[in-house]
Amino acid sequence: MKDVLEVRQVSKVYEGQRGVHQLDFTMERGEIVGFLGPNGAGKTTTMRMITGYLHPTEGSVLVDGVSVHDQGRSVRAKIGYLPETPPLYPDMTVQSYLKFVANLRDVPAREVKLRVSEMVSRLGLQGREKQMVRGLSKGYKQRLGLAGAIIHKPDLLVLDEPTSGLDPNQIIEIRDLIRELGENHTVLLSTHILPEVSTLCNRMLIINQGKLVLDGSPHDLGSAMADRFKVSLEVKATQQQLMDVLTPWKKAHGEVIADSTLSSTPTLASSSISSPSEEGTASAAVASDAPKNAISGIPSTIRVRLTGESSEDFREELFYLLSGAGLPILEMKRENLSLEQIFLKLTTSEPDATSEAVAEPDEEAIGNEHASEVQVASELEMSDSDSGEGSK
Repeated sequence: MKDVLEVRQVSKVYEGQRGVHQLDFTMERGEIVGFLGPNGAGKTTTMRMITGYLHPTEGSVLVDGVSVHDQGRSVRAKIGYLPETPPLYPDMTVQSYLKFVANLRDVPAREVKLRVSEMVSRLGLQGREKQMVRGLSKGYKQRLGLAGAIIHKPDLLVLDEPTSGLDPNQIIEIRDLIRELGENHTVLLSTHILPEVSTLCNRMLIINQGKLVLDGSPHDLGSAMADRFKVSLEVKATQQQLMDVLTPWKKAHGEVIADSTLSSTPTLASSSISSPSEEGTASAAVASDAPKNAISGIPSTIRVRLTGESSEDFREELFYLLSGAGLPILEMKRENLSLEQIFLKLTTSEPDATSEAVAEPDEEAIGNEHASEVQVASELEMSDSDSGEGSK
């Protein structure tokens, strides 16, 4: 499948220091890609280079195989951008704003009326066409901002924190809209809300200190990045029976933590299975108030968490150990790293002493005095021939 977006070895240097360093990734048609990173990591700078507002110091950005910065206005017509604060004019009506953006985006005059009607219907703005923008709720302002970003039918849609500040119902509505937009557009979604990535995105990029540190599926990364293999196990047994099986396993492989006893059996007071005398073996440390049947011959439902010494899968071996001992396995589930754990793992490391990457400049320093993307678009169109565009 042809790539809609190509970011090729892109770097941005501010005052001799790199804010973004050799970013390299592509996006295919129909992908929704999450773009994550801590504050100051380079996300805003990267999005501004993708949308054509900033020129990269090195490398190139291509949309549908054509350079964003060499071809100017014709390529930017393929891009829709929604910044965190929607680019709206409060003294316009919804309808007049959409007409204004359509004209700005070179929508043919004969199509403007139809395109505005399509946006009103698609973004759920029916009945609000004559309403002043200043009177819209934040959720409807986001809808209107999205309408303005796609009214010219771009191939690539860049969204910066589209659900920031919304209430739960509005968040659900905007996420549904983004999911729908992903059917016809390639979407780059910048967000700090990690569950949003797993809900919406089939791929995610993480940037840290100006460098791309991860590119992969949010659904596969949890297992791929785990240093040690972990399993949550629910088994029906007496505590002694379970200890007899897991003691040799722990000695050979790793550690065992008892979460609790379940079902009708009260919770064990002890939270761990550990040896009081010999490291590497598993034995019960049961508090005096533990239920009698937990240490008697009456089987109970026990849940434990097992962690291996490496990332090697030990589930098959564990299955045969337990089934060989006649202990029913009620559940065996692999535990993966959460997106939060992955994010922290990749973005909380000590800064590389050899790296030139620096925190992103304040947005005012890179031209954020323009209140909206609509105004930015106007400036871009007037300065297509300026090779130093936006590099201040």
